[in-house]
Amino acid sequence: MSKKFKILCFILIVAIIFISIINLNTGFLNLNFNDFLSDTSNNQIAEIRVNRVLAMLLAGISIPTSGFLMQEYFQNPLAGPDILGITSVASLSVAFYIFFSDNILLPEFLQNSFLSISAIIGSLLLMLILLSMSNKFQDKSYLIIFGFLVSAFAGAIVSLLQFYAENQSLKNYILWSFGANNMVSRNQITVLSILVGAGLFFCFKTIKPLIGNSLGTSYAQSFGVNLNHLKLLIIATSSLLSASVTAFLGPILFIGIIVPHFCRLIYNPAKLWQQWFLNMFLGMLIMLIFSIAAEKTQIPLNVISSVFGIPVILMMLLRQNKV
Repeated sequence: MSKKFKILCFILIVAIIFISIINLNTGFLNLNFNDFLSDTSNNQIAEIRVNRVLAMLLAGISIPTSGFLMQEYFQNPLAGPDILGITSVASLSVAFYIFFSDNILLPEFLQNSFLSISAIIGSLLLMLILLSMSNKFQDKSYLIIFGFLVSAFAGAIVSLLQFYAENQSLKNYILWSFGANNMVSRNQITVLSILVGAGLFFCFKTIKPLIGNSLGTSYAQSFGVNLNHLKLLIIATSSLLSASVTAFLGPILFIGIIVPHFCRLIYNPAKLWQQWFLNMFLGMLIMLIFSIAAEKTQIPLNVISSVFGIPVILMMLLRQNKV
C-alpha cells in the first residue's frame, strides 16, 4: 500500500467526518449536542438527521461500488448501475405499487415498507432474468443492449401509468423519484445496511477475478478465472447494491458513473483494490455534500446529482474524443 494511497484515504476520511458533522447541523432548526443523545424536544429532528447521514453514507458506498464493478467488467468508463436496467425496473415496480394501491388502506409505516419491498422484488426479478440471459449472450455488448432495451421498455410503461394516474398517485411517485433522503426510518436503515453489507461481501469476491479479467480474456483463463462465474457475480452484486438504494432513496442518477471516473484520475486505475476503497470514500463524501445542498436549497437530491453529473459526463465524452 503506497504512501500516496494512505494520504488520500486519510484526507477523504477526515473530510467525511467533517461534512457529516455539518450535515447533522443543517436544517431549519439549530440543534445542540444534547439533542442527539438525550430525550429533548428536538430529539426526533436529531434522529431524522442521523438517519439522513447514515442513508447518504450507505448510498455513497453502494452506488459507486456498483458503477465501479460495471465499468471494470465492461471496460467502459460510461457504464453505471443503471446500464442493465436495474434502476428502471425498480422504478417501474414502485410505480405499479403507487398507482394500483390507492384502495388498499395501510398504516404509513407499512406503506413505506411495501414501497421498498416492491422495488427490491422488481429488481431481483430482473436480476434473475439477466442471470439466465447472460448465458446466451457471450458478447458483453449484447448484455448492455439488452439492459438498454429493458430500461426503455420500463420507462415507456411508467410514462403510460403516469398518463392515466390520478393526481395524488402521480404526486407520490414524483416525490419518490426525486430521492427522499429525509424519509428513511431507522428500521429501513438497518435493512439497507444488511443489503449493502451483503453486496460488499460479494464485491470482495469479484476484485481478484476482475484484476485477471482486466489483463485480457486469455490471461484470465490461464490463471483459472471462471469468466462466466465472474459475469454472474458482477450482475448479482451490482443489482443488489443499486436496487437496495433505489428502493429506499429513489433513483439517484450519475453518481455511479462519475465517482469511479474521479477515482481513476486521482490514483492508479490499474490497482483495483485501492480503486474500490477510493470509490467508497469519495462516494460517501459526494453524497454527504449533495445532502447538504438539498437541505439548503430544498432541491430534490436526484435533481442535484443530475445537474452535477451531466456536465461531468459530457466532459468525459469530449476528453475521450480528443484522445
